[in-house]
Amino acid sequence: MVIDASKLPIFDAADVVVVGSGSAGTVAAIASARAGADTLLIERYGFLGGTSTMVLDTFYGFYPPGDDNRRVVGGIPWEIVEKLVARDMMLQRPSSYGAGTAVTYDPETLKVIWEEMALEAGVRLRLHTFCTDVVMEDRRITGLIVDGKSGLGLIQARVIVDASGDADICFHAGVPFQRAGEDGPAQSLTTTFRMGNVNVEQALAVKRPQLEALMKRANLSGQYRLPREEGSVHITPLPGVVATNMTRVAQVDATDPVQLTRAEVEGRRQALEYVRFLRTEIPGYERAYLINFSVQIGIRETRRVYGEYRLTREDVLSGRKFDDAIAQCGAPIEDHHPGSNTRWEYIPGGATYDIPYRCLLPLDSENLLIAGRCLSATHDAHASVRSMGQCMAMGQAAGTAAALAVATGQTPRQLSIKDLQARLLAEGALLAGARA
Repeated sequence: MVIDASKLPIFDAADVVVVGSGSAGTVAAIASARAGADTLLIERYGFLGGTSTMVLDTFYGFYPPGDDNRRVVGGIPWEIVEKLVARDMMLQRPSSYGAGTAVTYDPETLKVIWEEMALEAGVRLRLHTFCTDVVMEDRRITGLIVDGKSGLGLIQARVIVDASGDADICFHAGVPFQRAGEDGPAQSLTTTFRMGNVNVEQALAVKRPQLEALMKRANLSGQYRLPREEGSVHITPLPGVVATNMTRVAQVDATDPVQLTRAEVEGRRQALEYVRFLRTEIPGYERAYLINFSVQIGIRETRRVYGEYRLTREDVLSGRKFDDAIAQCGAPIEDHHPGSNTRWEYIPGGATYDIPYRCLLPLDSENLLIAGRCLSATHDAHASVRSMGQCMAMGQAAGTAAALAVATGQTPRQLSIKDLQARLLAEGALLAGARA
């Protein structure tokens, strides 16, 4: 069916429209609204947060590996953490694989904090709305065709931030991208789960090497099917509750609904198998029970947009600095390949690298920005920069840039990087590579 956009009802219009309310998109919307732009945030679920409230309970990327506890992400993302602290729903802990201090929180509390911060900033929310196509004039997107309970309609925008994770808007706009799997095996998907009534002291006495050995033994016994012979279990702010990152569903194109459906079913099957393993084989879980699966399966990698610059493996491991830095990252390359383990590569000396603004500027578009895991990066670089701390920092940069573009009548590509960096620094962002 060909949709005649001219016959669709206009549902709404805004200076800046952000598509996707994950950690990148919600921060982008907050930053845009605070900078004075009329901002609309579109989300297909009934709550904000994306992966941060649907799949995970931990922000990684705020701290690089090392013992100096040096924080590399500030601004709006750190305000989120402070709100969690104020509600006594956050704890900091060493990450399971030495990837820097982890910030663990209660996802249900975070849902409310995301909403409160967005509304306080003046963001207008439109939940239960799915973007199905775009309206183009030359290289500009003039409208988004959205669907929902009230049918198809049009939302008009001056600047759009694609924070959909899967680069959905870029895909509809014909922006070039690379599919996961084209330059290295696509990262696997994971259904996370939480367990309650755990004797945490006993459970955490089983250290990771011992846990992995027990997983291998369980598989060799023929009594279990554990596709990933590693993974992590960590404490949460809730007494007796632990969260896991164990399952592995490999070789899935998560932009294909048929494949994604199979992955959802398989992820829950695997999760129950890991629950059985923990309850039967690991001390402290004897009387534990499953609380919940992740709302949807966790997706690490799908489309990666080609931007004005493409972050590379060499940039990451060399700790490269850029004149157009809008954020920094010290996270290791964390590649959840289809095998039974995970490939880790750390930046030497605890260094950090810069994320350049050009990675947020997709080719062949004049009023579109990207933020989050669909940024312009190679497979290996993406396996580092996709941490939620960095996604939030990218969101603050993209939202601020979108509002500045509206205010100055420029395209995001025409903006002065010095002006953008100055605004980000004034709002508390940490830009190690920005040049005076």
